[in-house]
Amino acid sequence: MAHVILITTGGTIASLPAPGGGVVAAGLGGSSLVAGPLAAPVVHDDFCVVGSYQMDLALAWRLALRVNQHLAAPDCLGAVVAHGTDTMEESVFMADLLLAGDKPVVFTGAQHHAGEVGGDGPRNLADAITLAASPAARGLGALLLFDQDVHAARDVAKAHTSRLDTFTSGDHGKLATVDGDTVFVYRQPRRRLRLEAGPPVDIPLLRMAMGMNGDLIRFLAAGPAPALVIEAFGRGNLPPDAGAAVREAIDAGKTVVITSRCPGGRVVPTYGNAGGGTDLASAGALFAGDLAGNKVRILLSLLFALPLSAAARREHLAALADPAA
Repeated sequence: MAHVILITTGGTIASLPAPGGGVVAAGLGGSSLVAGPLAAPVVHDDFCVVGSYQMDLALAWRLALRVNQHLAAPDCLGAVVAHGTDTMEESVFMADLLLAGDKPVVFTGAQHHAGEVGGDGPRNLADAITLAASPAARGLGALLLFDQDVHAARDVAKAHTSRLDTFTSGDHGKLATVDGDTVFVYRQPRRRLRLEAGPPVDIPLLRMAMGMNGDLIRFLAAGPAPALVIEAFGRGNLPPDAGAAVREAIDAGKTVVITSRCPGGRVVPTYGNAGGGTDLASAGALFAGDLAGNKVRILLSLLFALPLSAAARREHLAALADPAA
């Protein structure tokens, strides 16, 4: 029988407060989350029960593999993953990079827990099932649906701690909208990359602030990770000593990728002097276009799990760094 697989992982959508009030914790399985008429029959897979702040690279990788296993079944139309919002944008990008076919996988969740009046979880789930069952979603890759809007895995980010319309795709805009039982697709993802990799390699991510020196960069470069992602200022600039630390890390054989701490725009080596983007580029740092730092980290975690040359890794990064190229 044709069906949509619902894979649950915990998160706010599966959470209830403790009896008598108090802390909120995940605990509900898929059978407790769906109700009412749906676009397709649903089969449940309770993969794990965690808050998404507890998700790590290895668990997100295993989740992506589980998605592929279900989608390989001929009668599976698509997959829905119920996931916490804290790290959903990273898990959906991991799934997109590893997605084996053209069937849709849709991540969704809730900002209000299951015990709140008027919670957003049931509506998001129903819309996600509609999207996963729709032929219009084929070939779009892994998607994130929230508050009727559909976002590409590469572009989406959580922008507000508590509002229902928390997810945005910034400069690129949403892909589609689910309105009742209809899916309206507005654009196609410009660039996607498919990898067969893992388990992922842990890669550190560092966000810079005014006046920071290079001590943290030196500390991270001394560790076992083969690469480091730095969220720099503006177009891709660092304080002078941090720039010097980047050069030292690259000279020691580490890959350093520069992104921006700004929520929009792309990094381009433009400014000179110590720590400027051109100084970092001349040292061998790679620039990630408008790909967000947490997405660069996910990508590198898979690239370094493959037997690739440094040139091949650079090519893969460049393929996703600027989807308009």
